[in-house]
Amino acid sequence: MDKALKNKRIITVATTGAWPTKDNTPNVPIEPEEIAEEVYKCWKAGAAVCHIHCRNDEGRAAMEFPKFKKTVELIRAHEDCDIIINLTTSGGVGLKEEDRIKPFYELKPDMASYDCGSMNWLHTSVFENHPSFLEKIGTLMQEVNVKPEIEAFDPGMIYNAAYYLKKGILKAPAHFQFCMGCAGGIAATTKNLVFMKDIMDEVAPGSTWSAFGVGQGAMEIMYAAVAMGGHIRVGMEDNVLYKKGVLAESNVQFVERAKRVIEEFTCEVATPAEAREILGLPAKK
Repeated sequence: MDKALKNKRIITVATTGAWPTKDNTPNVPIEPEEIAEEVYKCWKAGAAVCHIHCRNDEGRAAMEFPKFKKTVELIRAHEDCDIIINLTTSGGVGLKEEDRIKPFYELKPDMASYDCGSMNWLHTSVFENHPSFLEKIGTLMQEVNVKPEIEAFDPGMIYNAAYYLKKGILKAPAHFQFCMGCAGGIAATTKNLVFMKDIMDEVAPGSTWSAFGVGQGAMEIMYAAVAMGGHIRVGMEDNVLYKKGVLAESNVQFVERAKRVIEEFTCEVATPAEAREILGLPAKK
């Protein structure tokens, strides 16, 4: 990596996610028009990557292709916006494999999430990512030139990724998203973040990484990730409260705070063009 890029930090914004509803906060964007407009505002505020979930007409988590298609088209319609588009492959639990695959395979975003293992989600259900599914989507992502964002909710998922890298299902250099503080996964603490990064450095050297913390661990993980040379993710997918007892007004609020944290640490916020270089993505045409 170019020396000038080592001081850059990528901000990913996850605007919607699978769980918060308008009952949780009226400020979460649900409809494609809301999501696309929020993404555009977040790009203007400093986000280089947007992580996209969509909802069905009832506002529940879903992988309905028309919703993804419309959202992506609306984002791309902003000709001045060069934000990196990262589509989820896991809009909820119990979804059909073909529905999880179609958005990235048909729309060909820059990136797509690759949840590298199964887990007991929120202690209530199983978030299943069968080995055969992981092999399938890894192969298909290579076929359509979509870079996997390897989401690791616990250390075992990093070892899983190392296995798929050796097998050729994933290609190096990999990019990891450490998802911390989710019920059923690793807790959002600095000690655990250091542990996760150490494992990644050992089994997948040369990888890039980002991290986020859910709930009360959000700020600790943000500060620690920036200090450790990593990148950060913010947004209402992971937190609807800006601070204790106070709902966030928008996703832009989270991006603006992340930008301030990065700059206070004497680092610089990566532009989408710089983020593409850091992540090994082709330049935007």
